[in-house]
Amino acid sequence: MSWKNHPKLELHLHLEGAAPPAFIRQLAFEKSIDIRGIFDAGGNYAFHGFDEFLKIYEAATQALQTPEDFRRLTQTVLEQLAEHNVIYAETFVSPDFCGGGDLAAWRDFLAAMQDAHVDGVTLRGIVTCIRHLGPDVAKGAARCAAETAGDFIVGFGMGGAETVGQQKDFAYGFDMAREAGLRLTTHAGEWRGPAEVAAAVDDLRVERVGHGVRAIEDPDLVRRLADHGIVLETNPGSNLVLGVYNRPEDHPVARLRDAGVPVTVSTDDPPFFHTDMTAEWDNLERTFGWGADDFAQLNQTALDAAFCDAATKAELRKRLEAT
Repeated sequence: MSWKNHPKLELHLHLEGAAPPAFIRQLAFEKSIDIRGIFDAGGNYAFHGFDEFLKIYEAATQALQTPEDFRRLTQTVLEQLAEHNVIYAETFVSPDFCGGGDLAAWRDFLAAMQDAHVDGVTLRGIVTCIRHLGPDVAKGAARCAAETAGDFIVGFGMGGAETVGQQKDFAYGFDMAREAGLRLTTHAGEWRGPAEVAAAVDDLRVERVGHGVRAIEDPDLVRRLADHGIVLETNPGSNLVLGVYNRPEDHPVARLRDAGVPVTVSTDDPPFFHTDMTAEWDNLERTFGWGADDFAQLNQTALDAAFCDAATKAELRKRLEAT
């Protein structure tokens, strides 16, 4: 069966990475920007491997230049979420792509994102620093996050190239965000092994880890994540396209869950990986035999781990209970 009409929650979604190729092509055309080289003959994003993916991703953001561009992007993403009955999503947004880290400009971009609206979909933002830009740039992103923490901006995290630097290099920015009351997550354990996941927890004191799947290689770490309720934001479709795992059945999401680790499932950068939340759920059913009870547990884990306030969670819980 297809799970398209079942309500879903998504906690790991990059806003720029959710931009459809046609949307980016249209923006580039309007601005006379030549980025034709980032698409294949079928009009899809063209890349092989993670390093090239990052280059294509950042090239695509060249077309996103103004607050209005981000309003249009957010509107498009909300409509896509609604199509798959995603009732709540948290999206990663980076000040480095929105005014180059300037606080005044960031406020304008942020206001534009919040102007987008689709009935039935609640969106919250997690400000992310970009790892391969270095700790000093990350401090600027953290300042933007701290200064705009509130109803929409609920968290702080880090994306980018996991193989650059160490988690502890970014502790200052994470401490700044924590002091502002923001909840914390970071990408770890996708391209580096379980030690990177442990470093994220120890050095940045995050409560969620983006991906985190390489933790499965260390049974002691798996037990620690389970015992402390550290949530892994897994993205099976993304991991398969980028070659972290070669076959759906090799992905450890089911083993991690069965070991007591709280797991959620998201799309990461859906048009890049030819996925959506319906496809993710359908693939979990096909690969691991997950059914209604499993997906109810998945939603409950995501609801418990969401960074939004208690009132928003209460409303979401009502909607889930009504299905």
